[in-house]
Amino acid sequence: MLKVISISLLEIPYGTGGAGILELEVRVAASRSSPSAIKRNCPPARCMSSTSIELKTKNDVVRFSFGKPLDKTGSSTKGKKMAKRAEVSKKAKLNELRFYRLKAKKKMNSPNPEVRIRYKLEKAKRKEAWLIEKLMKFEVARAPADIHDPEILTEEEKHYLKRTGEKKKNYVPVGRRGVFGGVVLNMHLHWKKHETVKVICKPCKPGQVQEYAQELARLSKGIVIDIKPNNTVIFYRGKNYVQPKVMSPADTLSKNKALEKYKYEQSLEHTSQFIEKLGKELEEYHKHLARFKKVNENATQVFDQHMNGKKI
Repeated sequence: MLKVISISLLEIPYGTGGAGILELEVRVAASRSSPSAIKRNCPPARCMSSTSIELKTKNDVVRFSFGKPLDKTGSSTKGKKMAKRAEVSKKAKLNELRFYRLKAKKKMNSPNPEVRIRYKLEKAKRKEAWLIEKLMKFEVARAPADIHDPEILTEEEKHYLKRTGEKKKNYVPVGRRGVFGGVVLNMHLHWKKHETVKVICKPCKPGQVQEYAQELARLSKGIVIDIKPNNTVIFYRGKNYVQPKVMSPADTLSKNKALEKYKYEQSLEHTSQFIEKLGKELEEYHKHLARFKKVNENATQVFDQHMNGKKI
C-alpha cells in the first residue's frame, strides 16, 4: 500500500538531470517514509524556477519533471534532438555545395563567352587573394642587426680571393627553396676549413642573384667578392672570422617551410599570368562585339537606303 503524502511543490527536493531537466524520484513506503523526512532536505523557495511540471506514477515511483518532458524510457530527448540538428545541418551544407556546383557548371557551359570568361576571372582572383594570404604567414620578422664592421680589401686581395674561390670544386647550392637557414649553415661549415665559398644559384631569375648575394651577406656576415654571369657568387669569410654558436639564423625559414613557400609563390605567379590572359581575352571579345555591332549597323543602313530607293 502506498501512503498519500500532501506537500507543497515549493518544498519538494529536486536534482538536475543530465539534459537540463529537473527530476524528482520519491519511493514512498507505508512503513518508512514521512512528510517530515522529505521536508528536511527541501531547498528554499527562491531556488525554484517557474516552469512546467509533469507528474508520472509508475512502478511505485512518483516522478516530477521540471522543464521539457521525458521520453518513454525516462531519458532526455535533448541529445537526440542535437543529433538530428547535426544531421540536418550536414544535409543543408551538402545541398548548398551541390547548388554552387550546379551554378558553376551552368556558367562554365554557358553559350555566352563573356559569362565563361568572367567566371574564370572571378575564380582566379579569389585564388590569388587566398595565395597572398597564405604567403603572408611565411614572412619572418628580421632580427635586430648587430654592429658589423666590414673589412676593406685591396684590389690585389680581391683578385687573389677570386682566383682561389674559382679553383675550388666544392660549392653551396641555392635551389628552388631560395635562401633559408640550411644555406647559411652550409656556408659556415665550409668556412671552417676554407677562406672562400662558392654559392651557385639554380634555378635563378634575371636579377635574383644580386638579391641572394645581399641576403646571404647579411645573414652570414661574409663579404661578396664576385658575382659571375653564370649565377655564381664567391664569398669571403673575413680575416677575423669566428664561427658563431648558432650557425642557422633565427630569422630564416626551415627547409620544409621554404619549399612550401616556393610552391605558393609558383602558384601565385601562374595565377597572375592566367588573370592577365583572361583580361586580354575579355578585351578582345568586347572589341569583337563592337566591330560586329558596327557591321550590323552599316548593313541595316545600306538595306534601308536600298529599300527607300525602290519605293521612290
